[in-house]
Amino acid sequence: MIKVSFNKSGDVITGFECKGHSMSAPSGQDIVCAAVSSACLMAANTVTEVIGLDADAAATDGYLRLSVKSSPQSAQDIFKGLHLHLTELEAQYPEYIKVIFTEV
Repeated sequence: MIKVSFNKSGDVITGFECKGHSMSAPSGQDIVCAAVSSACLMAANTVTEVIGLDADAAATDGYLRLSVKSSPQSAQDIFKGLHLHLTELEAQYPEYIKVIFTEV
């Protein structure tokens, strides 16, 4: 299962962590994994490369973490859009993805 945790400080989303594999299909054919990975990478790249926010990021196979160090308010629309996208996927594939908020 893929688990995505959005980190919040009060009402401000400061980042997210995505880990795991959905195992809904063989590697290379897993549409759930591809959809989640693509959305998370686009959000992370938009925050760091397009907007240019100072962030701490890490990525390995089955893992992606992004934490905005300063001005996380500037990334709220991106984080909210990612959360909406992932909760819609969770509604369609509840056995393969879980989305939560964590207070930091």
